[in-house]
Amino acid sequence: MSFLIGITVLLCYQLIGEVLVLLSGIPVPGPVVGMVLLLLTLLARGKSAESLDGASTSLLSHLSLLFVPAGVGAMLHFQRIGSEWLPISVALVLSTLLTLVITALVMRSLLRWRARGGSASD
Repeated sequence: MSFLIGITVLLCYQLIGEVLVLLSGIPVPGPVVGMVLLLLTLLARGKSAESLDGASTSLLSHLSLLFVPAGVGAMLHFQRIGSEWLPISVALVLSTLLTLVITALVMRSLLRWRARGGSASD
């Protein structure tokens, strides 16, 4: 029963996110808005319910199955991906390089901050 309560909470947050996106017209997927709302709720409460922990752990243990719809979607649009391979490839390479550079800069600044002592007054 605990799993059902947890999955119901997750689905309710997804539904709330979908409704908010539909009403506001923001260009963000509804489940993402629902996840942000769930995160804010968990931060406000300071802990998560045991039922939510059980449901999320169970879903995470089957995470690979959740990638099947994405793979099917990619195969469905295989023709379009084939015709637009260059911009997709450039976007993937540039975003990967940008992520690497930003990660390296953040890591370097954190190491410098830690070497100085890393006090809260810095």
